[in-house]
Amino acid sequence: MRVCERFMSIQGEGQTIGVPTYFIRAAGCNLRCAWCDTGYAWEGGAEETVGEIVAAVGDAMDVCLTGGEPMLQEDAPELLRRLVAAGKRVVVETNGSVDISGIPKDGRVIVSLDVKCPSSGMSDRNLLSNLEHIGVKDQLKFVIGGQEDLEYAVRFMGENPVPASVIFSPVGGTDIRYIAEEVVRRGLPVRVLPQLHKVIWGDERSV
Repeated sequence: MRVCERFMSIQGEGQTIGVPTYFIRAAGCNLRCAWCDTGYAWEGGAEETVGEIVAAVGDAMDVCLTGGEPMLQEDAPELLRRLVAAGKRVVVETNGSVDISGIPKDGRVIVSLDVKCPSSGMSDRNLLSNLEHIGVKDQLKFVIGGQEDLEYAVRFMGENPVPASVIFSPVGGTDIRYIAEEVVRRGLPVRVLPQLHKVIWGDERSV
């Protein structure tokens, strides 16, 4: 697997927000979102074996496999199986444009599936067949950059109901209050969450 970086920090997004987590950032991505904050992971990286990565995780019980786009890596499913066998809980952050059917169906694996909104410039790349692989334990994430994105997310939810948790987060540097007030006003069944790591560390690359 091509790895951009590995580090211990706290989870800044989603259901496990605030939980100390070991991050494995795969290198390479097939999208170029306008507001991407990890463009340094689009290319490069160093080859590591699944065994080397599992060993590096050590005693950490929560792991996040992210990117880039981790599901572009052929050995991502094997890494996930090895981590689960080692007793880890794993969040897989995927951009929603790559087939996720290879992700192990296991209670310890949480799929965090992005749905790209118009401000990303990539909303035409959402792979709707991925929704068939999302369950109650998983999460659907919309990064909201303004009114157009909010309306898109609401419409998408109505047209594509899933049993997973739904999360609205602001594009970095935009107002989360607006999103929260709209969610409350409309009675939307979603969670509004900031990117907690940015609240704590700003734009520092990793801890």
